[in-house]
Order: sequence, then structure tokens, then C-alpha cells
Amino acid sequence: MFQNHSYIKAFENKIWLSSPTMHGEELAFVEEAFRSNWVSTVGENIDKLEAMAADYVGANYAVALASGTAALHLCIKLAGERLYPGAEQGGALKGKHVFCSDMTFAATVNPVVYEGGRPIFIDTERDTWNMSPQALRRAFALFPDVRVVVLSHLYGVPAKMEEIVAICEEHGALLVEDAAEALGASIGFRRCGSFGAYNVVSLNGNKIITGSSGGLFLTDSWQDAQRVRKWSTQAREDAPWYQHKELGYNYRMSNIIAGIARGNFLHIEEHIEKKKQIYEKYQEGLKELPLKINPIGEGTSNYWLSCLLIEEAAMCRQVRSEREALYLAEHGKSCPTEILEVLMKHQAEGRPIWKPMHMQAIYRNCPFVSVEGDVSADIFARGLCLPSDIKMTEEEQEAILSIIGRCFD
Repeated sequence: MFQNHSYIKAFENKIWLSSPTMHGEELAFVEEAFRSNWVSTVGENIDKLEAMAADYVGANYAVALASGTAALHLCIKLAGERLYPGAEQGGALKGKHVFCSDMTFAATVNPVVYEGGRPIFIDTERDTWNMSPQALRRAFALFPDVRVVVLSHLYGVPAKMEEIVAICEEHGALLVEDAAEALGASIGFRRCGSFGAYNVVSLNGNKIITGSSGGLFLTDSWQDAQRVRKWSTQAREDAPWYQHKELGYNYRMSNIIAGIARGNFLHIEEHIEKKKQIYEKYQEGLKELPLKINPIGEGTSNYWLSCLLIEEAAMCRQVRSEREALYLAEHGKSCPTEILEVLMKHQAEGRPIWKPMHMQAIYRNCPFVSVEGDVSADIFARGLCLPSDIKMTEEEQEAILSIIGRCFD
């Protein structure tokens, strides 16, 4: 289905969507863990990382866990036990509806189901590509008994947190903030990861800061931080033998991973600045084409991934099944499938926008609340994530801009 792009030379080395960038301190902290033999789930790297993260985000406490998903699971468990005391173990939200961001990765929603919750998906707004405050208001009108909202910031761009927090407070709902993609982003003087009762950031390999894996639970509550520490180490009681009164999990981060993340964290502002430069170069280089770069809104993004949205009139015909996509090449038009295929042909990695949760087979029967049609589905149909790796050179990004431009010839 390719148009003629053969005259554009493929990159010698693959250009990644967003890969880890190491600096040296990471190895030093890991080597110290080896020398001291603190390689398990306790050690100085864990302590230092938790202190750094809490201070940076503006939370009182951070708990280092094996993944962002593990952190989200314990957020949901805390929320359920706080709101519905006496719930059975393994089902703190059993049978309860929970409002969730629609355009996100499944890891945002799956922990709700782990705890027996029933997701209701809230449509996206065009200003930030995040949860629509207007749709959230409508959802509370339709489902007034809901008491938990799980919000995810998309691609490093903050949602309209002041408005969303106010809506949650108005309805007595507890906010869980999934800032997995938004470490370093902010609204006003507050950083993402500090708005909810319980908050999460991810340290996965492709994030703005990485430990190769891992995640952080963030809260202002000492008691909740302690509960998460206990749960994450199999909920062992303070006894001379292995004593357990409640369900626990093997979710604690290792001191090795914490060493990588601790060293990488020292470079967060540098990473954000380079991501911003990539975003601005795409914004400038693509302005003559019939597309728009993903909007930043009123907050300050960490620019984790630069994305684009093709104008409706410039979309060639494209259809997608559950696993495949087809398109018809048309002069002066393109679509995400074509652009991604051509980028791949030239050794550059792009990705489709997150497929909305209400379109996923596993969640297709869950309620979906919108106020202006299906915005999530429209962004998914017309959008894509661009190569945003901070090791990409200006010359390589110029070549990517040329490849995208040729798709509209």
C-alpha cells in the first residue's frame, strides 16, 4: 500500500519512540548496591529514590514498587477500603462503579477490576486529550453513587486538574491520579502526582525517567504509605515468624532497580527540555501540513511523546479490525496506518494512539459517558505517536519530518 517513498534513505540505526537514556550515575548506584550486597528489596537506593520522588512531586511520602501497575492496584485497594470498610479481601470495590479515563493504557483500568470494581469510561476532551470535565459532570448526574475517579494524564500533558478536583469534591468522590506518563508535568505550582488522594508515576523503560521498570506510590498520608509498604511485602505482621492477617503482594522494588531510577532521576529536567525541543521542532516542521500536534492545554507538559492528529479532510480511507488495518492511498491525503508503516519501513518507530478503553473487547460492555460524540474514538482514528527519543539527532528528526510530508504527496 506504500506510495513511492523509496528515494528516502532508511535510517542506519533505528529511531525509537522513547527508549531509556543512561548517564553514568545509574551504574555507580547499582555498583554500590552490589558492593554492599544490598540487592534485594531494602537498601539506600530505595530510601533515596523515595525521598527524591516525594520532594520533587510535592507529596509527603513515596513508596517504590515493582511497577506503576502495582502502585495503581494498591491505590485502588486503599480507595475501596477507605470508602467501603468491611469489604471482603480481594474485592475492596466489589460491585461498585468507578469512573475511569477512557483514552489510556489498560493498566490504568485493570486494577479497578482486580478489586471487583465496574469501570464507567469518561470521554476525552480535545483541549488536552484527557478526561473531559464536562463528561465527568454528566457522569455524576447519571451515576450519582460513584465515589472513585481514576484519572490518567495522556502523553505527559496534564488534565484540567483544578476543575476535575473540584467536581470530585463536590460529589464526595476520591480521586486516584495515574501520572504514569506525566512525571515532571504540572498545573500552576503543583506537579502531576500530587492532586489525588493516592497517586502513581511509572518508571518503565520508555518513560521520562526509568529504572528499567518500577513505579512509585505517592500520598500525603503516613498511615496509607505504611499500609502500602506492608501490603507490597506480602503483608507480613511484626512477629518473629511469618504472621499474616490480610492479603499481601510481592510488589516491592529492588535496590538494583532503585539505583538505576535514582541515577536517572538526577537528569529529569534535562530529559524534559530535550523532549520539549523535539515537540517544538515537530510543531514548527509540520505546520504547513493538514495536521496538528497534540495540544498542551493550560498546564506544563513533560512532552513525553509528541503526537499528531490528521485533519478530517486530509484523511484517506482507513479501516481497522481488532488486529489489522487497511487504507487506500490517495493523492494529498494520508492516515495513521500509512504514516506508521512508512516510518517503520525507514527504521523509525511510531505508535497508534492508545485505543480507547470503551472500544476494547474486554471493556466493550461497560458504560461510556460523552458530551460531544465520541472524541476518544475520533482521536484514535486520526492520531498517532511520533518518534520522540531524546537521543534522536536534529538531522534524524528532519528526515522524519520529510517522511511524514511525503505521505501527503
